[in-house]
Amino acid sequence: MARDLAREIGYAYIDTGAMYRAVTLYALRHGYFNGDRPDAVDLEKAMDGINVSFIVNPSTGITETYLDGENVESEIRRMEVANYVSSIAALPFVRTSLVEKQRLMGAGKGIVMDGRDIGTVVFPDAELKIFVTATPEVRARRRLDELTAKGIPASFEEILDNIKNRDYQDANRDVSPLRKADDAIVLDNTDMTIRDQNVWLLEQYNRVVNDRD
Repeated sequence: MARDLAREIGYAYIDTGAMYRAVTLYALRHGYFNGDRPDAVDLEKAMDGINVSFIVNPSTGITETYLDGENVESEIRRMEVANYVSSIAALPFVRTSLVEKQRLMGAGKGIVMDGRDIGTVVFPDAELKIFVTATPEVRARRRLDELTAKGIPASFEEILDNIKNRDYQDANRDVSPLRKADDAIVLDNTDMTIRDQNVWLLEQYNRVVNDRD
């Protein structure tokens, strides 16, 4: 939805969740986990050298995630990464580092950014904030369809459990917890089609632009 809006209005698009997933992938590859718990000491030492970037695929027009120059867009969407990302995202030094990068990306405006703390922490003064929600079951079905289309194996039950666990962990972490910004507009898209939500979102954007003018 955010990607479609960015393409429609000619803005850059940043998926901040992909940044946390890329750091999680880095930690998994380097063995920075003790069971479910990340080794914060080793990861903090490595953090300054981890480079996460976004490049538009010219053949699809879709922004893809790169970790230290490697395209990891498919790998970071796998369930192994999804099962560990909340524990990485809860580390204060990870959030400090990535929030700084995100603010630099948006310093010139003209950007659509999605993530769980964008309207509350990263850009509390953003001109338009949308808090998107849907039932866990609908979100799980959509994620399963997305993974299936990419050829990534997953089960509905596994995805549903992951969504519920991540929501709980992210809402209850000490640093930048998941919550709606006071001035955000709530969009419950449980029963909306992709076209319906894109039309609605473009209307919100146009309203803000017209108010600005």
